[in-house]
Amino acid sequence: MGKRSATCKFPVARIKKIMQADEDVGKVAQATPVLISKALELFMASIVEETVKETRKRGARKMSPYHVKRTVHENDTFDFLKDIVAKVADPVEGGSEAAGDNRGGKRRKTGKKESDDSE
Repeated sequence: MGKRSATCKFPVARIKKIMQADEDVGKVAQATPVLISKALELFMASIVEETVKETRKRGARKMSPYHVKRTVHENDTFDFLKDIVAKVADPVEGGSEAAGDNRGGKRRKTGKKESDDSE
């Protein structure tokens, strides 16, 4: 068997610790946290892929919490997350996010253009 760190994206020891924090859980088989880690990895990949689709559908270039919220509301698979994403604020109407346009993200230079000869 290879290294665990290469096969698990989420920390197995922390998963086991979280599982055992519940007093109803007794001993945990060694493979169980590894399985949970893999399931969590697949779930995260799934929700991120769907959120990327939602982001592109709206014409945005950056994924935002609002896109995750829309993904949860439009995909029945993620129904169990509706209570959690309900707290995410909707973008302000007329704002760049509502229109799907993120061109306003460029930063302006703050250097002075005028000469400092104000003496």
